[in-house]
Amino acid sequence: MMKIQISAVALLVALSVASLFEIGLASPNTVPAFLWSPHLQSANGELDEVVNYQVMSAKDLVGSVFTQGGWSNFLCSEKKLEQPVDVALVFIGRELLSSDVSSKRNSDSALVNTLSNLFTASNFSLAFPYIAAPGEERMENLLLSGLKDACPNNVGVSNIVFSDSCFVEDGTIQKLSDLQSFKDHLLARRETRKEGETDLVVLCSEGSESKSQAGQSHSERESILELVSSVEQSGSKYTALYVSDPYWYTSYKTLQRFLAETAKGNSTPEVATACDELCKFKSSLLEGILVGIVFLLILISGLCCMAGIDTPTRFETPQDS
Repeated sequence: MMKIQISAVALLVALSVASLFEIGLASPNTVPAFLWSPHLQSANGELDEVVNYQVMSAKDLVGSVFTQGGWSNFLCSEKKLEQPVDVALVFIGRELLSSDVSSKRNSDSALVNTLSNLFTASNFSLAFPYIAAPGEERMENLLLSGLKDACPNNVGVSNIVFSDSCFVEDGTIQKLSDLQSFKDHLLARRETRKEGETDLVVLCSEGSESKSQAGQSHSERESILELVSSVEQSGSKYTALYVSDPYWYTSYKTLQRFLAETAKGNSTPEVATACDELCKFKSSLLEGILVGIVFLLILISGLCCMAGIDTPTRFETPQDS
């Protein structure tokens, strides 16, 4: 009887630790990433579906895409494979968190189901459920840096296209405005692309809030499905990467518009000045530092005043009258 009770207690402890471990991994500071291709094959020719449960940085994710995902084999001119792809698609979302994928009650179940279907139906697929937030770096800039690091001699990408909502430091990169322009570009490249060349196409989501302000009707799920369907209908071979970067939720164009209105003095009370979690954390930290400095000055002043008090060490005895 005692052994049964001990075993039950041990099982409960193990389940508690496991649940805490899962909650700790799927923290609000981690995001998911999915890599898939219906045209690439594994080394043994069988379906290759791998899930990496390690918590890694966004920079390490980009490195894994180029090495483990094999992108360096067709994006670098010196490493061309016998089975190249025509298009490398990158979708940078703004809404999914790791908790949305691991939990049954997520914020966008349709998007999660779509990514899951594309992932499981492909011949080659990799999943990275726990990617640490990029912080001050944008995912699109990390992708370009990873491309240069993976191909130090010569980048074999014949054409690189980003959406206007992506913020890239390289001003020479071509940018497209909307989803239809991406479709037209892929159709035009199908006619002009030479054999063995690979195009890099990066589409950055602006988030649901920015879409409502701009009057756009395409959600992340719809953009992914339409772009993938357009590539498949053109007969091009492709590989795709989806990674979420919700901590740059406000688009670059919205920020530009806000700064322009502020500079002209035309800002209205309707301009949103919301403070997100990172803003609240920084403001609280700054307040704590300022209060600490004030108390430290008070303490130093008090010690200096106490040290400056000059009292006699001995007192004369009063004389008897």
